Amino acid sequence: MDNQIIRDRLQAQFPQAILAVSERFGDLSVTLRREDLLAVVTWLRDHPETPYDFLEHLSGVDYLGRTPRFEVVIHLMSLRYLHRICLKVTAPEDDPHVPSLTPLYPTANYQERETWDLLGIVFDGHPSLQRILMPDDWIGHPQRKDHPLGEEEVAFTFNQERIYAQKPFAKE
Repeated sequence: MDNQIIRDRLQAQFPQAILAVSERFGDLSVTLRREDLLAVVTWLRDHPETPYDFLEHLSGVDYLGRTPRFEVVIHLMSLRYLHRICLKVTAPEDDPHVPSLTPLYPTANYQERETWDLLGIVFDGHPSLQRILMPDDWIGHPQRKDHPLGEEEVAFTFNQERIYAQKPFAKE
């Protein structure tokens, strides 16, 4: 199995779904329409010649200033052929929704929750999309590039005494 075979099969099976195909450092990367994500991933997982049976990683990216702003990056692996593919799906800022892969790969559950928690990308069909890293009362999504960084000054040797004087250290 090589990248050209996978590329040809995908383009033959889903010509309308593929927006871009690239290869970098030997890795195949395919950008898909988000409406076709579930169909493509299901086909890649279930087709006997392309058994991508392992979801390695799922994460989100915030491209502030670009349209569409958000991108979900999915790394699948075929354990039989030891072949990887990277799938990308974009979502606009005003509609940051992407279909959930949790019904296909149960390991997507926590990765989608983390991506939602930190970036605010909603995974439609997720069984329990709730905070996983941030406190329940946290407002916003801290890895968005327009999220405020905070108000605390960083302590260095020249200002350490002044900053530490304001910190509520634990009492012994």
